[in-house]
Amino acid sequence: MKTTTWLSIFPSTIQELLGKLHPTVLARIEEIRVRQERPLEVNYQGQFHYVNYRGELTDMPGEGYLPTREDGNRLLDFITNHSLYTMEEELRKGYITIHGGHRIGLTGRAVLTKGHVDHIRDITSFNIRIARELKGVGEPILPQLLDFRQHSVQHTLILSPPQHGKTTLIRDLARLISGGQWMHAEAKWKGLKVGIVDERSEIAGCLKGVPSFDVGPRTDVLDGCPKAEGMMMMIRSMSPDVMLVDEIGRPEDADAIREALHAGIRVIATAHGSELEDVLRRPVLNKLISDELFQTYVVLHRSSKGTVNRLYDAKRRLLHPLAAGVKGGSYHA
Repeated sequence: MKTTTWLSIFPSTIQELLGKLHPTVLARIEEIRVRQERPLEVNYQGQFHYVNYRGELTDMPGEGYLPTREDGNRLLDFITNHSLYTMEEELRKGYITIHGGHRIGLTGRAVLTKGHVDHIRDITSFNIRIARELKGVGEPILPQLLDFRQHSVQHTLILSPPQHGKTTLIRDLARLISGGQWMHAEAKWKGLKVGIVDERSEIAGCLKGVPSFDVGPRTDVLDGCPKAEGMMMMIRSMSPDVMLVDEIGRPEDADAIREALHAGIRVIATAHGSELEDVLRRPVLNKLISDELFQTYVVLHRSSKGTVNRLYDAKRRLLHPLAAGVKGGSYHA
């Protein structure tokens, strides 16, 4: 997605300041944080800086531009298309996803109904996460996920902390698996039917059901649907060969994954975690891993030198260093 597209959601004051940043910075921005009466912050390449009144980066918070209440109100109007009422469900979750797959986190005052969050009001903080399509990031990894016996892919769980590349990776894997026609030493692979359950509208970045990103010619996307329910709908209605889903972790997610696996559908899923040990502490994921339902684990770690991918088998054994030490460019979820 072009830089000018996401810049256009900001009120003119902030848009002008961000537009003055060096093109290299604009091209690599991952997050923009707008907090009322606190300095405007940008995050790129894993580092944060403030933006001053001249549109320059600074590490001094006292020099940063302070967004006003009017800035916040205008930004909220833009991202909700001037209708907060139609965004009630998103506000209950604490984020809104806009065209292009950009996710905007929101904080303010939570309004409770029977002890549960009903919506958020008096919104004063925004975290705009810029989604980018990076074609090719899945090419070093996909050969390690192939199942030659079944002419498909292995059940795979991809792990990383936030902003280390999970969503960007599975988006490209969907494109590669769906498109096929790429060569491997043992065979030429044809495209498979791919189903994406995109609860947060981040993987495909759909607008009125049509993907903004290239997710492949044989890919069907169920947009804005809760993961567990969406996986069951995909199984019943679209008969995918491979199903991709982002950020699993709830009991109902695990049940749906088991159902897909028993139906002969290959699953590639992601979850938050720095190491396998992290997800083993989460009861739902621990059960899936202990039962060896996943055949391969990919752990992403990003540094200033790029993203290093470590691969493990079903018994959580590190695969051969040549497979586990693949390096790629820096990318984010």
